[in-house]
Amino acid sequence: MQRKDFLKTVLLANAALATKPLAAMLSQFCEVDAMHSNDNVTYYKKTDAKYNDLRKGFNKRIDKFPQIIAVCKTTAGVAEAVNYAIANKLPVAVKSGGHCMEGFSCNNGGMVINLSELSSIEWTDDYTIKVGPGCKLANLYNELLPKQKIIPGGSCAGVAIGGLVVGGGYGLMSRLFGLTCDSLLDVTMVDGMGNIVTSVNNNDLLWACKGGGSGNFGIVTELKFKVHKAPKTMQSIRFKTRNATAQKAKEIFKVWFQETKQLPNHCFSACLLNGKTVYVLLTNTSKNTPAVQNFITKLSAISQTTTKTAAQPLATALKTYYGRQFPMNFKNASAGLYKSFDEIEPFIEEVLQKVINTPGMIYQVNTVGGYVQNADLEKQSSFPHRAFTYFSELQTYWETSLQSKKAMEKFEEIQQLFSSNNISVQYRNYPDINFKNSLQLYYGNNLPKLQAIKKLYDPNNVIRHEQSIL
Repeated sequence: MQRKDFLKTVLLANAALATKPLAAMLSQFCEVDAMHSNDNVTYYKKTDAKYNDLRKGFNKRIDKFPQIIAVCKTTAGVAEAVNYAIANKLPVAVKSGGHCMEGFSCNNGGMVINLSELSSIEWTDDYTIKVGPGCKLANLYNELLPKQKIIPGGSCAGVAIGGLVVGGGYGLMSRLFGLTCDSLLDVTMVDGMGNIVTSVNNNDLLWACKGGGSGNFGIVTELKFKVHKAPKTMQSIRFKTRNATAQKAKEIFKVWFQETKQLPNHCFSACLLNGKTVYVLLTNTSKNTPAVQNFITKLSAISQTTTKTAAQPLATALKTYYGRQFPMNFKNASAGLYKSFDEIEPFIEEVLQKVINTPGMIYQVNTVGGYVQNADLEKQSSFPHRAFTYFSELQTYWETSLQSKKAMEKFEEIQQLFSSNNISVQYRNYPDINFKNSLQLYYGNNLPKLQAIKKLYDPNNVIRHEQSIL
């Protein structure tokens, strides 16, 4: 080739590259080599050494194999990864901490956008922070609590803030400060078209990200929160009854429902049946008011043992509830939100009997209510279930594959009992793959608006999972 012909060819090629869409360029790149690293993102394929560890989440029951895992280091990296997925027709799942109970943070044959490296914490003033979605709660609390500040997050130390807050987020401090999403001020997000958008001057986007569920219409890459002055101490009181019959367990649950109605907002409580043992937990971050003392008296009277801890510094007390930090085999799902015991009284003894008869199974009810029910907070978020003062969950754990089938069968039997008895409100952050009409259960009357926002930011349904908004 003569020199002028060579130069002409190069110029034409460069002109073509300059006008060629980014998605098409990335498509060619993907065909050549799926493993690539730059300052923004690293792509891993199945043959890469880190792939197997990266694809796994907290639940060992979930076993999925994406085609590509994109570990993103910046918002620009997330945008690049989304364009990569669009170019190669890959559905996108989003993983911040990997604790989704049904494995929606992974997929088969698509792309997983891994946000674990987006985990920074930046103070903008004494009561405002910016946090990356991959920041784990233990790290967040380690930053906040020495400064006597707190965000009302969950208690599991390994959960990342991104998935928690977008689904609502509740924990030991929710009755005092609201849901996790109620402290959210602003988000930066990459939408399903690869655009970087912000909720500044965009109330609908912020509203959707406050309870609308993760993996639906965008990938949140930065969260701005207001923080609260933290309580100085927390006391825990535990009540235990061993070898309980279903009838005895029902009696304790009924008294617990009655007495929790009077608890002040600085208290959290849970009542659970684990095998044949009924446990009641009460935490208190303030003084023992008459209502608190009455609760202790009533529950002590019907329980075998009562154990009180001294009031401890909040940072020390919270670590008691950090939970297991390594993957395990389990299924855990929402078993309904309730307003009172009346909703479950006709059939709850049958549920409790099944729990007693099933090794490794737990039924638990937690207090919500309090400041979560603030009317202004309800208007500002898409979390739809603030009228309900109790949240229940069903859990089952096993060690071997032989135990798995029976555990899952019994789990579904109990879930069907709730469903057939008109328990029709569920918490999105505790999904169950077997829920029928799941979107209505999770989002209630807010579903149509969330669907409209989905069409706006992800019209081609690039970001999706088995129960994502359509």
